Amino acid sequence: MGLLFAGALCANAQAQEKDFVKGADVGFLAGQERHGVKFHDRNGNERECLELLKNDYQMSAIRLRVWVNPRGGSNDKNELLAMARRVKALGMDLMVDFHYADSWADPAKQPIPKAWQGHTYKQMLKDLRQHTVEVLTLLKQNGIEPRWVQVGNETANGLLWPMGHIEKNPKQYAGFIREGYKAVKKVFPRAIVIVHLDRGHKQSLYDWNLDIVRKYGGKWDMIGMSLYPYWAMEGHPELKADDIITDCMANIRHCSEKYKCDVMIVETGFEVDMKHPEVMDEGRRQLSRVIREARTETNGRCRGVFYWEPQCLPGGYKLGAFDSKASPTAIMEAFVE
Repeated sequence: MGLLFAGALCANAQAQEKDFVKGADVGFLAGQERHGVKFHDRNGNERECLELLKNDYQMSAIRLRVWVNPRGGSNDKNELLAMARRVKALGMDLMVDFHYADSWADPAKQPIPKAWQGHTYKQMLKDLRQHTVEVLTLLKQNGIEPRWVQVGNETANGLLWPMGHIEKNPKQYAGFIREGYKAVKKVFPRAIVIVHLDRGHKQSLYDWNLDIVRKYGGKWDMIGMSLYPYWAMEGHPELKADDIITDCMANIRHCSEKYKCDVMIVETGFEVDMKHPEVMDEGRRQLSRVIREARTETNGRCRGVFYWEPQCLPGGYKLGAFDSKASPTAIMEAFVE
């Protein structure tokens, strides 16, 4: 029995290791392509970006955001569908990230979509439900099934402010999460629903937020974390990148045990500085550590790591992972080490 049990444990560990996901959020990609950006591999050969990420950097999944009624159509449901078709054609898994806004939603802002403004809480629940179902049904009608769906983006302080602000209206915040969960399951019962917070190194934030969601009936299948040592250290010179990573891994172990669910690092990124190659080497070292420890130091409960917008070019966003020629920097090598 002992040998059989040990063998079962070993087989399970190997299965989890094999299923560890490496991926990227590429929500800017369609816009870059419209502006004529051509991507290249390390040898200067022109490549399609998603194919490059999959075949050269072992990425098996893509994360795409969706906004409600964005100006110009960027990241709307139709762009999501077009990108999702490309993801499926490459045999990659898809994560859909609902912002529940017409543009960016994050800890500093969670704006109500223009079409939903002035609605009651009951109407807003219906708005959120209908939007979620509408977007996911569009994917389903086109033969696309996302593996994961986020209900809200970095909702540390709630969503749909002020109605769903976590401090002002904690019950309503949890209610929005619950409604999103139900809407996802209505269309895709097998989809893994994620609640996503920022500052993955800050355990107190996760305890506070997720306890409120749980207390008032919110549901999730997986916890999504953002991990950005660069942003965490900005304005906090006393912090060190390696300590932030260490704290994030401890928080993954803590949350998975406390809430009995898996965790995923759904956003991370490291600085690109074309004038100082040692900066990229340090980013590569940090990312390598994140991937390695997420895989081996979390009791099998961290299911993957997604890089946020690696294909961004320097000058626009400083934590991409490609250079000014739209080629991968040393940072990307962390995915194949």
